[in-house]
Amino acid sequence: MVKDESYYEEIRRQERNKNLKNKSGKYKNRKNKKRKNINNNNLKILIILSIGIIIILSVTIFVSYKFINSNKNEEEIGIEEITEIYNETKKEDDVLEAVLEPKNKIDDWRLILVNSKSPLPEDFTEPELVYVEGKQFDKRAAGDLQEMMKEMKKDGITNIWIQSTYRSIEYQKQLYDNKINEYLSNGATKEQAEALTIEYINRPGESEHNLGLAVDFNNVDDDFEHTRAYNWLSINAKDYGFIMRYPEEKAEITGIAYEPWHWRYVGKEHSYKMEALDMCLEEYIEYLENGGSY
Repeated sequence: MVKDESYYEEIRRQERNKNLKNKSGKYKNRKNKKRKNINNNNLKILIILSIGIIIILSVTIFVSYKFINSNKNEEEIGIEEITEIYNETKKEDDVLEAVLEPKNKIDDWRLILVNSKSPLPEDFTEPELVYVEGKQFDKRAAGDLQEMMKEMKKDGITNIWIQSTYRSIEYQKQLYDNKINEYLSNGATKEQAEALTIEYINRPGESEHNLGLAVDFNNVDDDFEHTRAYNWLSINAKDYGFIMRYPEEKAEITGIAYEPWHWRYVGKEHSYKMEALDMCLEEYIEYLENGGSY
């Protein structure tokens, strides 16, 4: 059977349609694959971007945290430094306040300090005086001096007498000038004579004898240290309110050379305390001014 041209044409059409269908399917597959690849790439990019954003946020948060902590530490250090400076300044202020703050005033008449650095106060008035064994003494302390002399003699110490007690400023000046002239007559210069004199005789107004509370015993010399009276006084004088005013070991503080014969009335509570503290009058007054108690 001879096939006409239309038959072959149909066959070719069917073949074309088949080829077109195959091509369309391949194209669709290729397109789908391409779209899938694009989607995969987009997902990868999105993941990478997300990771990048997370990393950037993490770094930002970390840096911010460190910065905040750094500022906080600096602030804390600053506060510590300020606090330290404040404390140091306060210490300095406390020291300055302690220096500028007046010391406790000692109003006890028995503790009036008289020496080359502390002359008699301008408003000082002479005390009321009475006689004890022929010598004038402050009436308020005379009874204790009289009792002490009585007890010494009762204990068999008869070789004891009062050489000097109260001196007026005028009489003190006379003693001072006489001693100066004595040294001058022996060839000393004026400066030398004054330096030698004040070792034992104070200038007028700078002597405890002007108070009427000091007493010199016997011959007023170092030999008194070797007498029974001195030994008795060293043990018992505090019981009557007396102290040895110028101990040898305190000479640099008192400014007066050792005088075993010179004793000073300060009252019993003070004499006991001074012996317990091993203080001379200058040290004891400073102790009280700084808040010490007796």
